[in-house]
Amino acid sequence: MKKFYITTPIYYVNAEPHIGSSYTTIVGDILARYKRMMGYDVFYLTGTDEHGQKIAQAAREKGVEPQQLCDELAGKFKELWRDLGITNDYFIRTTDESHMKTVQFFVSKMLENGDIYKGTYEGWYCVPCETYWNEEELEHGEDEKHLCPSCKREVQLIKEDNYFFRLSKYNEALLRLFKENPDFVEPDFRRNEMLKILESGLKDLSITRTTLKWGIPMPNDPEHVIYVWVDALINYISAIGYPENMETFNKWWPADVHLIGKEINRFHSLIWPAMLMSVGLPVPKKVFAHGWLTVNGQKISKSLGNAIDPREYVKKYGNDVVRYYLVRDIVFGRDGDFSEENLIKRLNSDLANDYGNLLHRTLAMIVKHFDSTIPGLGELEEIDSSLMNDYERTRAEFIRLMDAYKITDALDVLWQFISTLNKYFDETRPWILAKEGNKSRLGTVLTLVSESVLKVATLVSCVMPDSSKEIYKRLSVESDFSETFLNVWDTLRGRKIIHGDPLFKKIETEEKTATKQNKQQKQEAKSVENQVKNEQINQKVENVNVVTSEELIDIDYFKKVDLRVAKVIEAERVEKSEKLVKLQLDLGELGRRQIVAGIAKYYAPEELVGRLIIVVANLKPAKLMGIESRGMLLAAKINDKLTLLTVSSEIEPGAKIS
Repeated sequence: MKKFYITTPIYYVNAEPHIGSSYTTIVGDILARYKRMMGYDVFYLTGTDEHGQKIAQAAREKGVEPQQLCDELAGKFKELWRDLGITNDYFIRTTDESHMKTVQFFVSKMLENGDIYKGTYEGWYCVPCETYWNEEELEHGEDEKHLCPSCKREVQLIKEDNYFFRLSKYNEALLRLFKENPDFVEPDFRRNEMLKILESGLKDLSITRTTLKWGIPMPNDPEHVIYVWVDALINYISAIGYPENMETFNKWWPADVHLIGKEINRFHSLIWPAMLMSVGLPVPKKVFAHGWLTVNGQKISKSLGNAIDPREYVKKYGNDVVRYYLVRDIVFGRDGDFSEENLIKRLNSDLANDYGNLLHRTLAMIVKHFDSTIPGLGELEEIDSSLMNDYERTRAEFIRLMDAYKITDALDVLWQFISTLNKYFDETRPWILAKEGNKSRLGTVLTLVSESVLKVATLVSCVMPDSSKEIYKRLSVESDFSETFLNVWDTLRGRKIIHGDPLFKKIETEEKTATKQNKQQKQEAKSVENQVKNEQINQKVENVNVVTSEELIDIDYFKKVDLRVAKVIEAERVEKSEKLVKLQLDLGELGRRQIVAGIAKYYAPEELVGRLIIVVANLKPAKLMGIESRGMLLAAKINDKLTLLTVSSEIEPGAKIS
């Protein structure tokens, strides 16, 4: 079986986890789930970094022992990953005894190989970043203070006897690694940053401290504590058995990818490979350094109050929505901003409208016309074959992009197919097929849409596992997500479907609510002022909104009628009425609107969902059978034939008719 070993950085436990620290772990989980779906044996590693000066300081400030602080915060990270549905195979802690033994063994081998020597370090150290900096690397702030180039905080000048790693010895070997393996570090602009450092020449690295006791002692000199970054990097091999269980270690090493934030790229792309070269172990296959995550344009920090627990968003919108947004709106590899407003837009547009609504109206028609049983594919027409070919291209491109860690691009491709699928549904007009009694053709159309949705759910299961499970359940597929469903058609024939609530519920933003209320107030004021004129319009327009030529109106009078494009979100018959249908409409900036119309003789409710119709938006609210109706749809009627007025191509709901 093919294997895949993926890691996140191990997270520092000087503060509680937040949306920023969750980002890498969620991306790692998406890739791990994707590889499992594709038949790989996966080992997904995450954990906590628990030594160093920052931990000792944080524990001192809380009045507890460092180990107690580590136990408390490591537990919170584990709990968060459980709550977010993270499927890591192991959670490592650098205070684990097995890890500490591996660190001492590893450093002893470096000593034996002559790559560690004793000397005096005098230079600059950043406590928050646990990083040594050369004079020329520092930035300068007010009063000529020396600042860390990474976190911009003041650094300390220290002088102490330390052990050094001969990092400079591996400068040429690292240059060869980068040139012979151009994809070793991604994205390419992160690789270029590391190349510049290599081309300017590496300096030896101090790897111990004597002024700090919270860490792993140097094996040959316990007065020295091993530098926290040397300790932390070794977790990637201690977690898979090195050196005690070499069978397990050899199965998984080298790692397929280390997922990291850009601020720790130098440690993973330069120092870690050099350490591995020193002890004769293979280097990882890839280091992927992603950008920083901000929240509403601001850097995440406790002082700004935006170090938000991601569970707050999960409770409001669902775990799948948060996962989808993080990798759809934020290009993996670059800096990105977490915006709740943009999350809601993605939920409403991509998930509720495009994806969930397609499933909802398809299953509604299967319930009505096929007694909840998927009929299976019949004779295929050209439009069917075209859709299937489009899917095959989508599947191949999705897999290619996911294998290249281009998650955002992969989702873009998949949602293009969902758009094609919605277009197929509209162009095949299954509601007309049902009205004409063409059940064979209707069955093929509804089956093909159901099969396509199943394939989309399988592909996107790595990103949205919960909703994909729900789709499997509604289609009566009792199986784990498997690439089998990606390659075969007509797998759903004869299955009993389960129709339920919409898969995703749209969220109305505060801004839209305020706009809606404001417009409503204006409309109500206008309604009072023009009540007589509106009643005249009502008398002329009647149920089908036809103005006769018996009484002419001028253009200014006509402009008072606010005609809008509306998208039908939900439709249902009104109980105890043979004529009325209750519609829930999306009017874009005007928000959601309920209209009751006398069209039940001409349209079944499921035929209406998803249609773009034209409505009078500023009509005075009225009640029909006790149900409020705010507006009126337009239709044309001759004798016993009635046809809704629609638009000829896709346009945003809420667009004005002029």
